[in-house]
Amino acid sequence: MTHLTLPRPGGVLETYTVRNAPLPAPAAGAAPQFNRIAYAAVHVVADPFADNDPWLDIAIDWDKTIAFRHYLWDLGFGVAEAMDTAQRGMGLDWANARTLIRHALEAARSRPGALIAVGAGTDQLAPSPEVTIDDVIRAYEEQIETIEAMGGRIILMASRALAKAAKGPDDYARVYGRILAQVKEPVILHWLGEMFDPALEGYWGSGDHDAAMATCLDVIASHADKVDGIKISLLSKDKEIRMRRLMAAGNTTSGVRMYTGDDFNYAELIAGDAQGYSHALLGIFDAIAPAASAGLARLGAGDAAGFHDILAPTVPLSRHIFKAPTRFYKTGVVFLAYLNGLQDHFTMLGGQQSARSIVHLAELFRLADAARCLKDPELAAARMRKVLAVAGVE
Repeated sequence: MTHLTLPRPGGVLETYTVRNAPLPAPAAGAAPQFNRIAYAAVHVVADPFADNDPWLDIAIDWDKTIAFRHYLWDLGFGVAEAMDTAQRGMGLDWANARTLIRHALEAARSRPGALIAVGAGTDQLAPSPEVTIDDVIRAYEEQIETIEAMGGRIILMASRALAKAAKGPDDYARVYGRILAQVKEPVILHWLGEMFDPALEGYWGSGDHDAAMATCLDVIASHADKVDGIKISLLSKDKEIRMRRLMAAGNTTSGVRMYTGDDFNYAELIAGDAQGYSHALLGIFDAIAPAASAGLARLGAGDAAGFHDILAPTVPLSRHIFKAPTRFYKTGVVFLAYLNGLQDHFTMLGGQQSARSIVHLAELFRLADAARCLKDPELAAARMRKVLAVAGVE
C-alpha cells in the first residue's frame, strides 16, 4: 500500500493511503471510437530550464507540448489548440500561440484523421477605452487569416477587447456577422463565461445570460451555414440544455452542434436525454483523458451505465479543479499531468503553479485517487511528496 502525509485545512496533517488501482490502460492499436465528438482543450508544457523571469517571459518545451497532443490523439480525442487551457491570454501571448498552432497543425498532418481545431481571438489587442469595434474586427481577421493560411479550422474565441468596446448586442452582431461571412469553413463559437474570465462579463451585450443567449442564437441563425457548433462554458447545465433545445427546434439552427464546456456537469450533458445530447470541448479532458476515453468508448458501444460508472467519480475531481476562482483551474490540470508522468516538472507559464494552495493540491490528489486517475500511484505519491516538501510537509 502507498502511504503519504497530506494536509487538510487548519494545518492538520493526516496519513493518507492510496485506495484505488488506476483504470486499465487502453489497448495498443487503433484509437477508441466515440459516438460524440470529443475535443480536449490542451495545456502547454513550460520549459523549466529557461533562464528568464517566469512571471514576465514565456518559455515552452515544444517537444513535450506536442507529445502531449499525440497522447490525446492516441486516446481518440480531438485537440482544441491554443485555448484558455493553454493559458491563452493568461500567460501565452499571440506570438507564442502562433508558433504553438503551427507546431500542432504540423503534428496533426503526420496522423491521418487527427482531429484538431484552433482558437482564434483578439489577444494581440489590449482592451482599452480607445479600442473600437473596427479594431476588434481587424484583430480577429489577422488571427483567422494566419490560422487558415496554416490549414487550421477555427474555434472563434470570446474577445476581451470586444467585451470592453461593445455598447450593446448590435456590436456583437456586427463583429460576428463580419467574421462569419469571411471564414473558409464552419467554426465553433466559444462563449466563455465570466467565471472563467472576469473580463468577459456581459458578453453578447448583457449581464443576463438569458438575454445574452437570445443575441447569440440570433447570430447563429443568421450565419448557420458558417457555424459548426457552439461551446458554452457557463457551468450551468440548465442553461446549456435550454440553448441546446432552442437550437434543435430552430429552422436554421437545428444542425448546429452543442459542445459542452461545463466542467461541473459534463457526464450527464454528454449522455443527454430523449431530446438530445451535447458533444464535448473540455479542459478537464486534458486531466482525465484515459477515464474520459474509456467512458466515451462505453457510451459509443451502447453501454450508458458503463459510461456513468467510469465518469461519475471524475466529476468531484473536476469540480474541485474548477472551483472558484475558476480561472486558476489550469494549475490543477498541469499538476495532474505532472503526477501522472506526462511531464517532468510542475512549472507553468507565468508562475501559475502557485495559483492554488498546497491544501487544494492535496485534496486534488485524494480525488484523483477516488476517480482512478492516478496512472501510477507510486510515481504520483513520490511526486506529491516532492511538492509537499517545498510547502514544509515532510
